[in-house]
Amino acid sequence: MSPTLADEIRDRLGDLSPAERKVARVLLAGYPAAVFETVATIAARASVSAPTVLRCASRLGYKGFPDLQAALRLELDARTASPITLYETSGSSRHDAPDRSEEASGPRLGERLALVQQAVSQTFKEVAPQEFGDAVRLLSDPRRRVHVAGGRFTHLLARYLGLHLTQFRDQVSLFPDRDVERASFLTQLARRDVTVLFDYRRYEADKTVIAELARERGGKVIVFTDPWLSPAAAHADVVLVTQVTSDSPYDSLTPALALIESLVAAVLDRVGGEGHERMKLAESVARRTGLL
Repeated sequence: MSPTLADEIRDRLGDLSPAERKVARVLLAGYPAAVFETVATIAARASVSAPTVLRCASRLGYKGFPDLQAALRLELDARTASPITLYETSGSSRHDAPDRSEEASGPRLGERLALVQQAVSQTFKEVAPQEFGDAVRLLSDPRRRVHVAGGRFTHLLARYLGLHLTQFRDQVSLFPDRDVERASFLTQLARRDVTVLFDYRRYEADKTVIAELARERGGKVIVFTDPWLSPAAAHADVVLVTQVTSDSPYDSLTPALALIESLVAAVLDRVGGEGHERMKLAESVARRTGLL
């Protein structure tokens, strides 16, 4: 996964002059919108001259400020890319070629495995231990209710996390699907609640609204998202970024699933004996009611 423009700016802060660093901080503070401001506006916000803004863009490796803005436009296009767009631009259409050889059209399982392994490995390397630890602490706190919501495909991840948590702790719920029930549910968000959201490109506006509402009520928000960051991440206490690299037009959710399983294991470790007792009680009830 290519680094974002924000990543590049952060990495190059040490190479900039003090005045250029002021420009970089203005760009990062209002990212991505600030990058599309005029040179004069950015210079005024950073309290530097317009030539300093231009030198900053050059020091970051761009021919000029318009070139830097063009790079961001490409990045934003990637954030909102649909499967059909990725199919048409990634070379996947080569599979439609009528003269393809049998070898070229094979499953290439070794290459696919390597790609998945790399995505999972990169995800675990890049997740900040502090962020992961905060998520564990919030999800293991018995005084807090936990609410989980996903999107078109990521509702599968939300349900997977929610079902595991219900095995060893109380007060875990999935956001209702129907409008009236969901509206009522949202009105009941409270200060001790933890809202877990899964939002991957193409981002869904309701996830950002849910995050805003949860924070307005004083609750905590955990967001699982991709490297381009869901808008909901701006309202989150914890952001867990997972890679989505895939050899198909569809983003891979395998790294997210792996991170969820690690999170569940860590939460269960922290819950300890109470979680064990809750698991035994749940299994006893399931057997008594014929569910097992």
